[in-house]
Amino acid sequence: MSEIDTTKYVIHANITAEGFVEKSDVVGAIFGQTEGLLGDDLDLRDLQKSSRIGRIEVNIESKTGKSSGEILIPSGLDKVETAILAASLETIDRVGPCVAHVNVTKVVDIRATKRRQITERAKELMREAIEKSIDTETMVSEVKRAVRMEEIVSYKGLPAGPNVESSDAVLIVEGRADVLNLLKYGIKNTVAVEGTNIPPTIAKLSKRKTVTAFFDGDRGGELILKELLQVAEVDFIATSPEGRSVEDMTYKEISKALQNKMPVEQKESLRKKEQVQTQKRDQRPPPSQPPAAARQTVANGAEREPATRSTTRVIQRKSTATAVKVKEEEEKAEKSPNPFKRHLQELEGSFKARLLNNEKKIVKETAVRELAKELKEASEKVTAVVFDGMVTQRIVDLAREKNLDFVVGIKMGDVVRKPASLKILTQNSA
Repeated sequence: MSEIDTTKYVIHANITAEGFVEKSDVVGAIFGQTEGLLGDDLDLRDLQKSSRIGRIEVNIESKTGKSSGEILIPSGLDKVETAILAASLETIDRVGPCVAHVNVTKVVDIRATKRRQITERAKELMREAIEKSIDTETMVSEVKRAVRMEEIVSYKGLPAGPNVESSDAVLIVEGRADVLNLLKYGIKNTVAVEGTNIPPTIAKLSKRKTVTAFFDGDRGGELILKELLQVAEVDFIATSPEGRSVEDMTYKEISKALQNKMPVEQKESLRKKEQVQTQKRDQRPPPSQPPAAARQTVANGAEREPATRSTTRVIQRKSTATAVKVKEEEEKAEKSPNPFKRHLQELEGSFKARLLNNEKKIVKETAVRELAKELKEASEKVTAVVFDGMVTQRIVDLAREKNLDFVVGIKMGDVVRKPASLKILTQNSA
């Protein structure tokens, strides 16, 4: 193809004609049917005279009374002008006496190709320079690093180590950089979820592999872990140091974290225990001293029986008051914008889910990790789902398929499609 000196883009288009046509007929049709269409600034003849458009190349063949081929037009115009010129080609509807159709297939950026060539050549030059000046220790390090970098593969579109499919156990991390860092230390059975919105590939993989979740020790890692526990079957959790990213951890830190991994059930049990202790500490009343007279009575051992009866009456009154308060709170919850708040409070920290009927009665209670499966098998009387976790697009889609009225979770995740027939509530909806 003959190109101009300042070629930036090349327009590729296919042409078909209902009859026998030649190259000159196609070129004539291009000039004739686009003339005056885009104004003087983008007139093809003027652009070619000023060397802003190169020679138009046409490769066409005729068989069984029909013609087809390819049109190539080199352009020195900018991206927008080139795109407009390319689009104008599709207005051509005749070539000579024949009906014709033109379809622009792509606009290739020549400079991008040149950049790739420059990059490859720069790598070669760099390797030559390293070969001449590199010492033994650096050479070994570079070779190992290059081999490990090349070992990263794509497992159904996700960055992964080469042993994901063959290994009985897999390590799930956040991103590509985490996979590379683990490969550097010889850990090859890793796969990355690439952020929130866990792909279905991970859920399927977790059903046939022993899964260990290994995320960053920050808020983002915590949220991704909670979502992973909802949609996949996780067996172990490896905890990275607080505030540390897996991609920056040393071999010693990684080894320690993986050696100290805990079963999911044990991890959840510890978390619940910590929550209970925190709640007790927060709810503990300040210490108070009994009146002096009461202390004296107890010290003398007198009137103990009346004090016991008095204490019993106080406890009974408190129990009655508590029952009344609970009933008032339930009635208030029924009237609040989120009538499922009581269920949410009971489920918080349990990693469980409840399927409810239209009377808000529990039809079934299950673990969050089994929620997707239970929703698929839910009966018609289930109208709402309440669970201790983040509302994701997958849960919303399953709820819509089952014609549920409500989806209620702790927090809202990355939900793009929200059906009009489905109401999504969270802990903050009240």
